[in-house]
Amino acid sequence: MAAAATAPSTTAVGANPMLNLGMFVGFVAVTLYVVHRVSSGNTTTSSYYAAGGEFTGGQNGIALSGDFLSAASFLGIAGMIAVHGYDGFVYSVGWVVAWLVGLLLIGEMLRNTGRFTMGDVLAYRMRQRPVRVAAAASTLLISYFYLLAQIAGAGGLVSLLLNITSKLGQSLAIVVAGAIMILYVLIGGMKGTTWVQIIKATLLLLCMALITVFLLGRFGFDLSDILGQATQHNSLAGAILAPGTLYGKNELDFVSLALALVLGICSLPHVLMRFYTVPNARQVRRSLVWAIWSMVGFYFCTLIVGYSATALVGSDAILHAPGKENSAAPLLAYAVGGPVLLGLVSAVAFATILAVVAGLTLTASVSFAHDVYANIIKRGDAEPRKEVRVARLTAVTMGVLAILGGILVNGKNVAFLVALALALAASANLSTLLYSLFWRRFNTAGALAGIYSGLGSCMLLIVLSPVVSGSPDAIFPNMDFHVFPLSNPGIVSIPLSFICGFVATLVGSRADPAKQTEMEVRALTGIGSGLPT
Repeated sequence: MAAAATAPSTTAVGANPMLNLGMFVGFVAVTLYVVHRVSSGNTTTSSYYAAGGEFTGGQNGIALSGDFLSAASFLGIAGMIAVHGYDGFVYSVGWVVAWLVGLLLIGEMLRNTGRFTMGDVLAYRMRQRPVRVAAAASTLLISYFYLLAQIAGAGGLVSLLLNITSKLGQSLAIVVAGAIMILYVLIGGMKGTTWVQIIKATLLLLCMALITVFLLGRFGFDLSDILGQATQHNSLAGAILAPGTLYGKNELDFVSLALALVLGICSLPHVLMRFYTVPNARQVRRSLVWAIWSMVGFYFCTLIVGYSATALVGSDAILHAPGKENSAAPLLAYAVGGPVLLGLVSAVAFATILAVVAGLTLTASVSFAHDVYANIIKRGDAEPRKEVRVARLTAVTMGVLAILGGILVNGKNVAFLVALALALAASANLSTLLYSLFWRRFNTAGALAGIYSGLGSCMLLIVLSPVVSGSPDAIFPNMDFHVFPLSNPGIVSIPLSFICGFVATLVGSRADPAKQTEMEVRALTGIGSGLPT
């Protein structure tokens, strides 16, 4: 049996901050150069928003996995497995299964029907102004919640990387991460962001595969040896191998979380937008297949990394490090490879965060510029250059707001924060998308009711849940105004959105039958969307 390493202290991890910082700065410099080279001529909306549809299915699939393999996956999941065991791995299973929803129901038809955003899909056979406002509001709010998780993960990682323990220092780390993220979006647009995603995803998958093989070799390729060591160095002991460490007291909370995980991913605005970066529907299917297999391989690696972290580092050391659970993977890297491997893993993790937040910020800015500015304020008569300029200004605004929010939620597990964003996405977007693509009678009243009821109920229940107040891990631990018992509201808000959309459609006036027929033809063939078929 391999001997457990002494748990590294936070001071030890910061023993060579210049090396760590050098690797991080090197990656940022290289990717910014790539972004600048590939993004010349980003003056049209098609090039800035969708990279002109130039990427192949394989390239877009890797970028899709890069868009989703975020701080929640690399840092949050590994940390949850290290500290909580089996229940932490539930997130991985939910996220892999969720991509089948996109492959079977949404991806191809959405790409055929729209042009840049979800608002394009809804506005085709409904009243443009109200549904575009609703779609933009949904996109901005969901993207913001998702951004909070990434920025919080970035702050914790930089704090660990440079051994920053003060609240002020960690806040400054979040500001720096947010500023670099804004720079990516301003320079790159969709084409530059996609290439950053491809580079990042390749590095991340390669890094995780090599670390996993090394860890398996360290334990003699004996998985039971890893699990045995993990039970000895985790405060839960043998309980980390059984379900119930996180959700044993409230099974309903687990069901609610599972619904959010499985139904939320392909409702995320930045995932939906990536379907428009390929030339045709066949490449959308290829993109999703590539993404699914990338996820399967990656999440198998997180299982090994998570249990190895608690075996070699110990759950107590993880929970007392800057970033807490989010520090499990970097601490493991230091334990097995010293400062060099820590610097490499941290640089890859930071690249992961920067690439994801760049994609999120781009999506939010495109939604506002395209749906609100171009089609509502300018009534479809906006100059492309001015529309792109509005998108860039929106990116700066979203970045600043994300930095402020990230400071507030610093230290929270990023996988858990992402689960809340997924609940919002499934509640606001899923019912509206499915009804719009598959129900001929669906109308404007149904779309508005579905989006606003899901978005509003989910936000209200989050505010009234133990996530915000009433528990030691809450955002406001010293206050208690929670009345909703579940940490994730998906079990209530997702069905409510479907019900409200259905009832409002029956009550509202029928949509134009000709438009309904055109929508079906467009969704199945792509003819009339303005995109290549």
